[in-house]
Amino acid sequence: MIKSLVISLIALNLTTYSIDKLNFYKVFESNSESLINIEIQKLRKLNSSNTKDAYLGALLMKKAKFQKNIKEKIEIFKQGKSLLEKAIQTNPKKIEYRFLRLVIQENCPKILKYNSEIIEDSETIHNSYQELEFSIKKVVKKYAQKSKNLNPKLLQ
Repeated sequence: MIKSLVISLIALNLTTYSIDKLNFYKVFESNSESLINIEIQKLRKLNSSNTKDAYLGALLMKKAKFQKNIKEKIEIFKQGKSLLEKAIQTNPKKIEYRFLRLVIQENCPKILKYNSEIIEDSETIHNSYQELEFSIKKVVKKYAQKSKNLNPKLLQ
């Protein structure tokens, strides 16, 4: 009885690995396919959550650019888009998810036509920046320096 309880607790601990947001954003900012793949594998082991879906979706869309085969690129991008959009639809006021979508929209090829929410997302981020966690604010502010749609001066 005790042995099975200990095994259950160990298994539960392994599956409830929490998301390391700082590491996620380091990987998300990188252009390293191997780091992206490692983080994707970590996320896939987690229990379902909106944050997992948003992070996994964003990384899958970023991973798509490394694929050689056009069909694979599009398929992986669509998988990621579906996850990120589901997370946003479930929690539309979660500014962090809007930020992830904005970054992807600004950087994905125009042919994918994934850019219809750029203005709404950038306005939402500007208007609700103060609601973000401190660590995420730093990431947003850093990205705003090179963004076409985020104005660092409006992030106060």
